[in-house]
Amino acid sequence: MNSHELLLIHTGTIIEEDSLTLGQLCRACGVHADWVISLVEEGIIEPEGKEIHCWHFSGANLARVQSALRLQRDLGVNLAGIGLVLDLMDQLENLRGQLNITGDTSSLRY
Repeated sequence: MNSHELLLIHTGTIIEEDSLTLGQLCRACGVHADWVISLVEEGIIEPEGKEIHCWHFSGANLARVQSALRLQRDLGVNLAGIGLVLDLMDQLENLRGQLNITGDTSSLRY
């Protein structure tokens, strides 16, 4: 994967078949490896591979890192808070998906 492909992914195209190394993920998001490692330790993202030098990240992990970065940068949320917010956002998305499957949107309130 070259830097042009990373830019495409970074700007909104998430390709699940491709995976990113730690370095590629850091470059795509503009963050340091230590911060990504902290996200892994906090359980916010889960890489494939047991050793750091073997880690590979999915497109979903890329999206979570970008969201985590915005939460920290824009709102000052700490790592524990980031994990909580992203988990709640995932649950909300799942519930919306379930409502769309059943076609019942009458109970959806904003």
